[in-house]
Amino acid sequence: MAATSPLAAQAGIDLIHAGGSAVDAAIAAMLVATVTEPGVVSPLGGAFVNIWPADGSPVVVDGNVEMPGRGLPRERFGAGVREIHTTYGGGLTVYAGHGSVATPGAMAAFGRAHERHGAAPWADLLAPAISAARDGFPLGAAAASYLALVHDSIFGWDEQTRAFHSADEGTPHPAGTTLRSPELADTLAHVARRGWADLYTGDLAEQIVTDMARRGGLVTSADLSSYVACERTALLSTLRGWCVAANPPPSIGGPVLSAMLLMLARGGGGHSPDDVIRIQREVLGYRRDHLDLSSDLLETGRDLIRTVTEQNLAALPTSSSTAHVSVVDSDGTACAITASAGYGSGATVPGTGLVLNNCLGEPELNRLGLHALAPGTRLASNMAPTTARHRDGARLAVGSPGADRITTALMQVLAAFCLEGADLQSAVDRPRLHVRFLEDGSARIEHEDDDTLREAVQRSGLPAHPHGHRDMFFGGVGATLRDADGGLSAAGDGRRAAATVIG
Repeated sequence: MAATSPLAAQAGIDLIHAGGSAVDAAIAAMLVATVTEPGVVSPLGGAFVNIWPADGSPVVVDGNVEMPGRGLPRERFGAGVREIHTTYGGGLTVYAGHGSVATPGAMAAFGRAHERHGAAPWADLLAPAISAARDGFPLGAAAASYLALVHDSIFGWDEQTRAFHSADEGTPHPAGTTLRSPELADTLAHVARRGWADLYTGDLAEQIVTDMARRGGLVTSADLSSYVACERTALLSTLRGWCVAANPPPSIGGPVLSAMLLMLARGGGGHSPDDVIRIQREVLGYRRDHLDLSSDLLETGRDLIRTVTEQNLAALPTSSSTAHVSVVDSDGTACAITASAGYGSGATVPGTGLVLNNCLGEPELNRLGLHALAPGTRLASNMAPTTARHRDGARLAVGSPGADRITTALMQVLAAFCLEGADLQSAVDRPRLHVRFLEDGSARIEHEDDDTLREAVQRSGLPAHPHGHRDMFFGGVGATLRDADGGLSAAGDGRRAAATVIG
């Protein structure tokens, strides 16, 4: 298992030892992450659960967020947000507040995945998260680093949120501080007793809707009760001897990652930094020109894959916050979960400890404008939890946080591991780059401090923005492997707080 912290990883291993499945283990670990990574992920976000059973075909449970507002008058839309400027990633503007909150889907995805692929009782999956919230947990370095940047702007305007995320003197908590949330523990205990559906049709749903109505949000009872976590057939691509399964449209992350991998494979297996820059530039340019401006992500996502697989490569136009858990077991089941609450709305549902997402306020996922989609539309997502199977029987689960750097991080890790044969940890540790398209349509290359990358960037002719060595801007890949002989291994990423456990 590779997870966000030792607490999360141990929770998953304990579920396995108690008779749970790999899917149970992954969900338990992610639930712990929603408690112990404040500001990074929340139970009221979105998630994708990628499952490749030992004896079956890969599926993805799509629990991504949706555009809310069913039954509301038109004048309610376009308001209720706070514009926030941050220095994260070299400068970023996001929107927080209740108007930035999308209909959450993570708990519905965890519930559906458990019902179809779990073995342990539902309450057992929540027990480690409840314990962490009630007994306390150390604030990790990644969460502390992010909170230090946005403590006042995002997590300081709501009284309950500010109280939890601040030290006595009103400053952000430093890494290592022990935090407790009795209210969140009580809420999760309620979900353990009543089931995940209580967040959509029960007492907790009523509390969420009441708070949204009182403070200018768009999520209604109709939005929550109508939400369905969809089980979709995984999107498959081949990379040498590996069959790679990603989340399909209407996700953006899965199609973009698959397109880049297909181009690597069709290009004769080239995966030098020059190849990586060229492919990222082409695929991410297509994404900006087509997917980001589409209101039908299902069809445009399919168009991207068709463009890559059915035409010449030249036909392809060239113009935050997440958490990930990867698990493989000795039987060969692989499960990868990525969850996100955006950059955080800063709002806490009173009396629950539940912090709301700001997925409507992420500019890179809402290029059509604020509240432009019809209620019930599933939003775009960069998340790309991935499973893979080699023809020799090896199984892999891999994924990363990191907004639009998720796909480029995974592309580079999978190229090193699958094409070059690097060991899993070395593939994760290698320096990374990312082609970033700016608001004016121009591109620049973000890259870590590495001579080989620097030389490739110079050859590309694109402007560069250098970062430090192993910078958290470039994600935090977690990967687990069952090799052809049945041996188990895991790799964590030093760019973010991470933990691996084999047991």
